[in-house]
Amino acid sequence: MSVVRIGNCSGFYGDRLSAMREMLEGGQLDVLTGDYLAELTMLILGKDTMKDPSLGYARTFVRQVEDTLGLALERGVKIVSNAGGLNPAGLADRLREVARGLGLDVAIAHVEGDDLRGSGLEQLGSNALTANAYLGGFGIARALQQGADIVVTGRVTDASVVVGPAIAHHGWDETAYDALAGAVVAGHVIECGTQATGGNFSGFRSLIASGAMGSALEPLGFPIAEVAADGSCVITKHDGTGGAVTVDTVTAQLVYEIQSTRYLNPDVTTLLDTIELEQSGPDRVAITGVRGEAPPSQLKVCVNELGGFRNTMEFVLTGLDIEAKADWVRMQMDSALAKNPPAEVTWSQTSQPRSDAETEEAASCLLRVTVKDPDAGPVGKPFTAAAVELALASYPGFTMTGPPPSPTPFGIYRAEYVDRSAVTHTAVHSDGRREVVADPTAFLDRESEPGGRPSPYPSPSDNLTRRLPLGTFVHARSGDKGGNANLGLWVVNDGSPKRAERVTWLSKLINPRKIRELVPEAADLEVEVFLLPNLGGVNVVIHGLLGDGVAAATRFDPQAKGLGEWVRSRMVSIEEGLL
Repeated sequence: MSVVRIGNCSGFYGDRLSAMREMLEGGQLDVLTGDYLAELTMLILGKDTMKDPSLGYARTFVRQVEDTLGLALERGVKIVSNAGGLNPAGLADRLREVARGLGLDVAIAHVEGDDLRGSGLEQLGSNALTANAYLGGFGIARALQQGADIVVTGRVTDASVVVGPAIAHHGWDETAYDALAGAVVAGHVIECGTQATGGNFSGFRSLIASGAMGSALEPLGFPIAEVAADGSCVITKHDGTGGAVTVDTVTAQLVYEIQSTRYLNPDVTTLLDTIELEQSGPDRVAITGVRGEAPPSQLKVCVNELGGFRNTMEFVLTGLDIEAKADWVRMQMDSALAKNPPAEVTWSQTSQPRSDAETEEAASCLLRVTVKDPDAGPVGKPFTAAAVELALASYPGFTMTGPPPSPTPFGIYRAEYVDRSAVTHTAVHSDGRREVVADPTAFLDRESEPGGRPSPYPSPSDNLTRRLPLGTFVHARSGDKGGNANLGLWVVNDGSPKRAERVTWLSKLINPRKIRELVPEAADLEVEVFLLPNLGGVNVVIHGLLGDGVAAATRFDPQAKGLGEWVRSRMVSIEEGLL
């Protein structure tokens, strides 16, 4: 069966700069993709355009292409990336300048239509710094089919940079839902780069101990998806690169930043509970059985607005009377700020340091205060001076972690939804021709309807239990979707004959009430839990845990990256027979 071999060289704006060259030199590829965008990145790029309207794209991508363009052409590798951000046309022009400077003849296309600023759509508001609809992969496909060597886009979904090349290679039409869904899954697995090869993986200790990752000092290799004509794929990496591709490292990425079991993409609705995984060889995981249905009737839009300014100070509390010290400095700061109070003041919770600690650091904890206001004034000098002036007039051992910082602007993210008719998905080919891409819903299979599935798990039997960390045999991966936190939990694939029973136990244990118990911050929040039986786990969405999103957050872990590891460390009752 013919496959298209699609690699990834970037999971975010700021990822390893040498990765594009590493992937091109490391082995055979048909297409090399890069994901540079996130909700926060769009805000950063929006601020760039406020300083210089000709910017708005990921500038590191230009450096990478300049370094490797000749090699990519020599090896016949197409490059597809969403690095265009808010200005894909500007990025395409900049790449043409680079190509001319290198003396190379390159066909460069771009995809646009996602930017809805100035569209007059009421739900987007009038103060949006960015407002970008998530586009699918068919525009990328058309550009590749018309001969493009490089395709840069604005805000397509992260998976679309893989879906587009797969469409172009295999010739799928808009109703090939199962194949498209398979490509979405392949794209979702490799979109975050080395997270699919052992990065941010809760089972890293066992991989290192077994030697599966090679040297722990070796940079992790970036992933590759070999996508077949039916949408099935194999996830792998170049031989000799660091990291490992296992069923668990792939599962970790599959449960990352999803919502329900129905993964809505512009081209298809992917049914995540149909995914089947198999270790088909060293560093090779086969993904099969993925089913898809008609895409949603609306497109999601990432809206960023400037929210104001914020500032943070950290106090170090050491030794005895921690709570009393924290109470005193809080009262002093509140009093000092009373004359010109910021709009929002948030204090972190203190934790008791180790008793009879053998180092001063172990005997200390941090108390953090973050302030926010529409204007920079109240969170600038009046705030930092109030803290500094307490240096000789507050709790014993008073010290701070750094000098007074300046206020920084923050943004507020929100998701909106627009009718597809509001978006003109356009491929701009290398010769300047503009091609409007047909909307996939024009080809809807009206008979494709979601079917209900009964719970695959029987009720567990009574058993003696022990109090142990949830992570005793459960892995986790967590992250953010705007103001919501996503938490994926699944039972480790270690070959244990007890795995099926453990999966049953986990599916019964994790419900909204239990999540609120494990994460007290979620006590008053909406919590959703979705079963993923084929992956041996569950997906949890905690609505509103992250407030207005990472760019406005005051929470200790603003993107919920460590949430999964915290939950794994929480004590639960585990049946003796499962251990």
